[in-house]
Amino acid sequence: MNCFVRASSPALLVALATCLGTTQAKASDHLDSPSVIADSRADIGDVYAWMSPDDHRLNLVMTIVGHSLSDHLAYTFHIDSARALGGRNASVTISCITSGKDFSCFTGKQIASGKIDDPAGASNAGGELRAFLGLRDDPFFNNVRGTRDMYNAVAAALSNGARYDAAGCPMFTKATAADLLGRWRSTDGGPAANFLKGWTPTSIVVSIDKKLVTSGGPLIAVWASTNDSKGQTDRASRPLTGNALLVTIGKDEERDALKEKYNRSTPADAQLFVAEIAKGVALYDGIDGRCGDSLLAVKGRQGPQRYYPLAQLLADDRLWVDSRYGRCTSLFAVERAALNRESALSHDCGGRAPTYDASNAYRSLLVSGKPTGIDDGVHKDEVPPSDKDFPFLAPVQPK
Repeated sequence: MNCFVRASSPALLVALATCLGTTQAKASDHLDSPSVIADSRADIGDVYAWMSPDDHRLNLVMTIVGHSLSDHLAYTFHIDSARALGGRNASVTISCITSGKDFSCFTGKQIASGKIDDPAGASNAGGELRAFLGLRDDPFFNNVRGTRDMYNAVAAALSNGARYDAAGCPMFTKATAADLLGRWRSTDGGPAANFLKGWTPTSIVVSIDKKLVTSGGPLIAVWASTNDSKGQTDRASRPLTGNALLVTIGKDEERDALKEKYNRSTPADAQLFVAEIAKGVALYDGIDGRCGDSLLAVKGRQGPQRYYPLAQLLADDRLWVDSRYGRCTSLFAVERAALNRESALSHDCGGRAPTYDASNAYRSLLVSGKPTGIDDGVHKDEVPPSDKDFPFLAPVQPK
């Protein structure tokens, strides 16, 4: 199914609800373009980036929807370093390739080569670069059924006469909002369940000495891509951004073309997607019955530009990590400290560690501007990952 419709239409919620119920709903980057869907080995599910507790190493994970990797693709982490949020003073890439049961990951003069599924991974001679490739549990726990039920209820409310304000935010009554949030926290009318329980995609795990990736400054920005001989196939970074918020109108060919364009673009092309992402933010903002309280929403602004500050941040889709700190507790910590003046986060590494309740934090920030309070009732993975023990994600569990 094509998952792109007008952001201010009830059809958006129907489309999202339908898509979230398909097999493509296997990660935070779950609604993708035709070329990526055609080869799940090129489809990035989730990206994680955070610091080791001693703040000496940057840890990275990229999960791939397919249960194997392609020897025709390069799997690449793009790492920008800067002195201030939003910048890019220097850039480094770490690329991994496979051949049969073997793999190699390399950056500059450092190369780590080993066997796929070896839990010890492989390191270069000096130990600056360590890598693992193999099947692992992806801890993107998510109540997909509850989310789908909530979307259906939103679509019904909009069809029954709910209106939008001038910025595109739906103005639901308190009773409707309470019903929406209640549906979001349950599964089929009962306790919330993790739809992704037991999902074990191929995972690419890298741990690298931060000295190799911070020549441009202490702030690190991470995104990931898959690339073949023709160029970039897919890209991903923050959870949910590229697919849950990026929508448009037009014919199927035009809709597919937009997603293809996004996947083949880079964060430098962010401005091309700001207006569309702002529409998605506006929809989320109204789910709690209040408009104008989404993160970075411009107070008093009545037009679509109310959501442009957040949309611009999201369109530049990079996970920001402060390499000076080994304490990592919050999604968007670096961004919120700099842009929202949350001083309590000024010494948090931010990024996205495997233990974060990422989907709920993200949605809460979209809906209410706070990192908690809006959730789908699922708060942990059945097989706990680790933020400190390589290769971090839990192994495949016996059935």
